[in-house]
Amino acid sequence: MISNIEEDFPEYRPRPRGQATALQGVRIIDFTHFIAGPFATMILADMGADVLKIEAPGKGDDFRQYPPFEPQLEAGAPFVWSNRNKRSIALDLKTEAGLKVALELIAQADVVVENFSTGVMERLGLDYETCKKSRPSLIYCSVSAYGREGEFKDRLGFDPVVQAESGFVSMNGYPDREGVRALSPVMDISTAMMASSAILGALFARTHTGEGQALEVALFDNAVLMTGYASLQHLFTGDEPRRHGNTSPDTCPSGVFQASDRSFYINCGNNKIFQRLMSQVVELPAVAADPRFATGKGRTACRDELFELLGHAFGQQPWTHWQGRMRQAGVPCGEVRTVGEAIRSPEARARELVTRIPHETLGWLPNVKLPIRYEGTPLVDPHPAPKVGEHTHDVLAEVLGYSEDQIAALGDAGAFGERKLPLEGVV
Repeated sequence: MISNIEEDFPEYRPRPRGQATALQGVRIIDFTHFIAGPFATMILADMGADVLKIEAPGKGDDFRQYPPFEPQLEAGAPFVWSNRNKRSIALDLKTEAGLKVALELIAQADVVVENFSTGVMERLGLDYETCKKSRPSLIYCSVSAYGREGEFKDRLGFDPVVQAESGFVSMNGYPDREGVRALSPVMDISTAMMASSAILGALFARTHTGEGQALEVALFDNAVLMTGYASLQHLFTGDEPRRHGNTSPDTCPSGVFQASDRSFYINCGNNKIFQRLMSQVVELPAVAADPRFATGKGRTACRDELFELLGHAFGQQPWTHWQGRMRQAGVPCGEVRTVGEAIRSPEARARELVTRIPHETLGWLPNVKLPIRYEGTPLVDPHPAPKVGEHTHDVLAEVLGYSEDQIAALGDAGAFGERKLPLEGVV
């Protein structure tokens, strides 16, 4: 399944023993599925929260099926990427017994996170107003598509749809064709980051108010934010952003150039960088001194001429030649890489962004770490995404204090679906 993992990636180095975690003692009941919700709760799990992922018996989160699927993991790579460090509980929320267990878990929790369609949690009896009766300090986060209130609350939303509707697609690509979406689920990921930040803020607020609260992050709202400062540029000028391909409408020269062996990107964000590029890197002092190129506006007006000069110069030498000169001169640059090249790059290796962690049946699993580094409360050691219901027995016994007979009775009542829960604990 996973080729060359031992040769390509180092073994994960465990966190120092005895150090606390940032969210030690925080318990989260996770009713989310697909990407935005689960990635938000995974961020919090990495920080040390005890995240209990509630899944439908048997099939679990539909995101488990996204390819490439690995039968021994009961999940595909996308699910593994977004659900580490969680415990899975299989509950049939349409049964009285399953719902009772869910409510009892919420009564022991600090945070609930859900991203069902609007109205589902209310129909189940798991809405905020119901849950806070047994847990007034509860923080209840809803990740929605277009908000829980108003005329669009019933709309379903997925990442590429809100990329299109927010204007994000219109900004990306080349001017002679339709705009393009980002293949990476950037709206889901950024919504997850926003949701996790909102939950952290609510947890902090609770430390001095003593009160919980409901909060919401909508995918569409976040997508509009992700168009960046283009919205204010439009409001200031009335102009719509135009697609510029790999060049920048704000800085010049910025874009992809070709060395003699491969392509790379440079970004001259100000006049000083441009001067260093011309005088120290490509050694064209006359261009550096040309008053037409003294300002970003002037360089943008002469972009074609400037790119032709640079293209000719860069094509004379390999990337390694230019990389060294630009690094020494302080010109931001980087080679254009594939995903595989990026995760095996010297920069990724230096930061140990991708490592391998042990797995009981597969031997090793790859792990992509979060870009968060705490000195005093390091992120927890990564544990693979759970199988459906893998921790049901353990959580019921540990968190709710259920006996073996009580767990067996719940199984008989259908709380865990048609597949009965073994008394020893693993579905």
